[in-house]
Amino acid sequence: MNEKATIGFEYTEDSHEPRIGSDSTIRSGTIIYNDVVIGDHFSTGHYALVRELTEIGDNVLIGTNTVIDGRSVIGSNVSLQTGVYIPSNTTIGSQVFIGPHAVLTNDQYPVRQDTELSGPTIEDHVSIGANSTILPNVTIGEGSFVAAGSVVVDDVPPQTLAVGIPAEHRSLPKNLQGGNDI
Repeated sequence: MNEKATIGFEYTEDSHEPRIGSDSTIRSGTIIYNDVVIGDHFSTGHYALVRELTEIGDNVLIGTNTVIDGRSVIGSNVSLQTGVYIPSNTTIGSQVFIGPHAVLTNDQYPVRQDTELSGPTIEDHVSIGANSTILPNVTIGEGSFVAAGSVVVDDVPPQTLAVGIPAEHRSLPKNLQGGNDI
């Protein structure tokens, strides 16, 4: 089976073809909707999904089976590993690493209340470990580190380690200080 990528999925009649920068690699099974703007040196794994009205910077990796549900902004030098879920109305800064199967959310009361969707804000130089969950409207401060498997329910101050369920804030160990080199 030689499945191709779909570049420019038309979700409305008046949508516009996506703009994708130079030197990009988009692997089979990937779908990129119209009204998406992507910078240079973009790369996906297989079966990635990038929905409408998303802006993505330069040097971004979207891993296999990763979903970006649209209406989000992602900076440059970002690595979203396999199986990451990014909901609509999310902002991700630059130099960010999000580990495999991390889930960001945007609905405070799923199905129970009709509220405005508000995804998290991930500031520059943040690392989020595998299988972490970040709840709606939470800000992860610049240079912070979320340990694998953590559930972040409150804002994380800059340069802080968030660990556990629910995540507790601790001083960032010396070996985790400094920016990401992505």
